[in-house]
Parts: sequence; structure tokens; C-alpha cells
Amino acid sequence: MKPAAERDSAPVSVKSAGFRSQPPLSAEVREQLILEHLPQVRLIARRIHQRLPESVSLDDLVSTGVVGLIAAIDRFDASHNVKLKTYAEYKIRGAILDGLRGLDWAPRQQRRRSKQIEAAILSAEHRLQRSPSEEEIAQEELEQKKVLVREKGRRQTLLSQLSTKLNAQRQEVGRIEQDQQRLSSLVDKLAQIIEQQKKAEAEAREKRRQEQLAKARAEREKRLAEQRALLRRLIKHLDVS
Repeated sequence: MKPAAERDSAPVSVKSAGFRSQPPLSAEVREQLILEHLPQVRLIARRIHQRLPESVSLDDLVSTGVVGLIAAIDRFDASHNVKLKTYAEYKIRGAILDGLRGLDWAPRQQRRRSKQIEAAILSAEHRLQRSPSEEEIAQEELEQKKVLVREKGRRQTLLSQLSTKLNAQRQEVGRIEQDQQRLSSLVDKLAQIIEQQKKAEAEAREKRRQEQLAKARAEREKRLAEQRALLRRLIKHLDVS
């Protein structure tokens, strides 16, 4: 077994460290390594805990981190030229985040905060191509918050613009409805006027017809009267003869 100083060799890719290819550690050495790296577990757990709601137990994070530390020690292979401290940090943080993801009973805000931390770690790892430090993770979180603030501002601006357009459209619809109501009222009035004109024309036609009938009766009565008078003169003339 190589000493801890020799095991913590120059760092390369953390994710490239695979399963142990060397003989298993003795129980004493394994326990010694666990004890040596326990402060690292508490440090990582405390820094993650600072970003979570108070309802999350720090002891639970430490316990989960210890599981990650043990897995790191059991899987570590010095031939990959990766420092044990770096690999352990990667495994400890991953175990804690996995534990937070598994808390289905956790409040929605707590789960969202855990996802934000995990997203910051993944983003920092992708950008740096290595396991980020706690300071780099905190800086990545700050940058992501700035991006979220800008996105929120753009969304609010977009919503404000859409709201303004929607209000303008509603006003336009209101004006169109008013115009339709006025047009409908004009159509109704025009229909009433046309109906009144038709009624007046019908009454005028009926009046002319009645006048024509009265005139025809008067002329017929006049002719009858003239015929009766002529008939009386003829009868009188015959009586005289």
C-alpha cells in the first residue's frame, strides 16, 4: 500500500478513475484513510448545506457523504494518476447530490435548490473539464443566477409587450363591437323607415282606391239620375199626346 502523500499524485480526469485494479486495502489502512478524509466530507457537506433550506439536516448530508468517501476509497486506483482527495471530493459531492435527488418527500423548494446546485456543478465541470472547487461552484451558481435574472427580465418584458398588444387588440375588438352595434342600430332604424314607407304607400294606395270608388259611384248615380229625369219627361210627353 502506497502512503497517502504518494496516492495524492498529480490530478487528471476524475471521471476516468475506474474500479480498483490493485489488491484490496487492509481494514486498518481503509479505516485510516476514511478518518483522514472525514474533515473533507464535513467541509463539502457544510458548503452544500449552506445553499439548502434549514429543513435539510447537515448530519444526513455528512452521512451520505461518508458513503461516497468509502466508495471513493474502495474504487480508487493510483495508477490512473488521480489524487485521492480530488477523486474523493467528486464521489462525496456526487453521493450527497444523489441523496438529495432521492428525497421525494422533500419540499418543492428544497428539490429545486438541489437541482440548481447540481446544475452549477455540472456546468462548472463541463467548462473547466475537471472537478470544480467549492469556490468555483459558488461562482458558477452566481453566474447562473445572473442568467436567470436576465431571463426573468426578458420574460417580464415580453409579457409586458404581449399584455400591451393584447390590451390594444381588446380595445380594437371593443371598437369593432361598438361599430357593429351602431351598424345594427342603423339597420334596425332603416328597416323601420322602410316598413313605415311601405305602410304609408299602402295607405295612400288604399285612399286613392277609395276615392276612385267614391268618384265612380257618384258618376254612376249622376247618370242614373239623368236617366230617370229623361224617363220622366218622356212619360209626361206621352201622356200629353
